[in-house]
Amino acid sequence: MSLFGTARDASLIRHINRELINNIIEQQVGYYKIDLTKTTSNMYGEANGTKIFHNPVLISCLIERTPPTWETDSFGPDVKQDLVVRFLRDDLLNIELSTESTELSGGGRGFTYGIVPEVGDVMLWNNDYYEVDGTIENQLFVGKDPSYAYTDGNGNTDNANFGSSISIIVNAHYTRSDKLGITQDRL
Repeated sequence: MSLFGTARDASLIRHINRELINNIIEQQVGYYKIDLTKTTSNMYGEANGTKIFHNPVLISCLIERTPPTWETDSFGPDVKQDLVVRFLRDDLLNIELSTESTELSGGGRGFTYGIVPEVGDVMLWNNDYYEVDGTIENQLFVGKDPSYAYTDGNGNTDNANFGSSISIIVNAHYTRSDKLGITQDRL
């Protein structure tokens, strides 16, 4: 059994990281989540026309960008730039994307969604739009994730209370706003 890496230790690391990212570094992106209920798709799950996005939400994060490069083809010059954005997993859980009401067994009430970054979502940073290419979710505290605790032959799980999944890393590329059909409003 591990001596360090309990839920209490993970909570300490989570609180220190949250204070560092939200109060000291203070980098934010506007996150546009695709609204799958309003976006029409073909039989392969690809968007036929324009994608419909939820209103953007500001999310604190760490940002790493590559220098822009320019390529020229028959259509003219085009800029390419990659962006790596690191979010704290817990900061994405209770972000409100919609305040619509829905009929549930207890009557109509507002509901909130957590954001799960997915391919095709869009981020706004420094008046530029970046489309998500992929996500990495394997940054674990003490190398363990209690969601995947294994049991021995007797049904004992020694590491179910150790470790934590800390962050989600999102890789994105620069895309033009006219390609997305997004008009910039105030955030």
